Amino acid sequence: MAIGQVAVYAHLSATEIEALGSELDEIRREIVDALGARDARYIRRTIAAQRALDAVSRLLIGYSRRRTGRLAGTGGLALAKIIENMEIGHNVSHGQWDWMNDPEIHSTTWEWDMAGLSAQWRHAHNYRHHLYTNVLGLDDDIGFGVMRVTRDERWRPGHLLQPLRNVLLAATFEWGIASQGWYLERKFGRTPAGGGGRGLAAKIARQVGKDYVVFPALSGRRWRRTLAANAVANLIRNLWAYLVISCGHFPDGAEKFEPGAVHDETRAQWYLRQMLGTANFAAGPVLAFLSGHLSHQIEHHLFPDLPSNRYPQIAVRVREVCEKYDLPYTTGPLPRQALLSLRTIHKLALPDSLLTATADDAPETASERRFAVGGRGGETSPVGGLRTALRRGKTTAPGGSA
Repeated sequence: MAIGQVAVYAHLSATEIEALGSELDEIRREIVDALGARDARYIRRTIAAQRALDAVSRLLIGYSRRRTGRLAGTGGLALAKIIENMEIGHNVSHGQWDWMNDPEIHSTTWEWDMAGLSAQWRHAHNYRHHLYTNVLGLDDDIGFGVMRVTRDERWRPGHLLQPLRNVLLAATFEWGIASQGWYLERKFGRTPAGGGGRGLAAKIARQVGKDYVVFPALSGRRWRRTLAANAVANLIRNLWAYLVISCGHFPDGAEKFEPGAVHDETRAQWYLRQMLGTANFAAGPVLAFLSGHLSHQIEHHLFPDLPSNRYPQIAVRVREVCEKYDLPYTTGPLPRQALLSLRTIHKLALPDSLLTATADDAPETASERRFAVGGRGGETSPVGGLRTALRRGKTTAPGGSA
């Protein structure tokens, strides 16, 4: 089952959790106080470079007479779309650059190069996902609503198809984001600025028209080449965005929570749940940039409205906090995190009767009951902090970790 008592699972007292929260608040204050001209130059230069790359790539696609030029243009366009989606659009829409008071680079005005409407996405993502990260029934990003990624969800025969669903979702990720934002706007009615179905239809028309009508038409007789290149660039962007997001939420160690866990939740308790519910992957400066710095998913969930270029700096401090409170800092190489995510998706396509670990002690689904003495409902065993307890493998499960 999912975690019901976060403090018990984390092996922390109420006093310790509030102290942890105070330390994270101090990190936030220091970063906010340090923001200035260097940060503003970073995002403005990033936007300028992305737009230049987009323009040059489209010229190469449409007018290059050499195959290498066309391939370079397609690759460059895919890269430009990745940068716009991950490092610019996602982060601007989070309000990371609102402090600049630039009317163009602002969460309320930026419209990204994707099928979905930014306004609808902001509600689905900034509010629903970030406030209720990995809370069952409240976070619609758990399995993106189409896959079973925790044993808390009852198995159904349709889940046998989820390996195929996973491939289709990755390939059409921008359309999944668009439909989710529209669905949640209809369900909760909290984003009238999104324009509902008409607003989404208009955005889709503009997006499809740009990539699949206007630019091919500008290419003249080479319109087929441009059409194909734009489709390939969008596909690459979708696959990359899906990979980055799934590696931050589906690997082992990204825990799930029962709805009661957020009842009367304090700011410090929210911090702790974010740290337990997300995962990073190792990345150098280039890979971090191309992922929108979501290689630091833990830091992003702790401080979603702080500029992404500051996440590597913040990560050093967050690791120190984890060390101090004996909490795991879930990270690993990108290929490993991707394989762990795929393992969970493929494994949970099967009924529970074919799995070995219990619902309290599986790599993708754990709870405070894994540390209980004498089975479920027993008292928590005093085995030190959470990281120490996990390392010792203290568990009530008779099976392994499959």
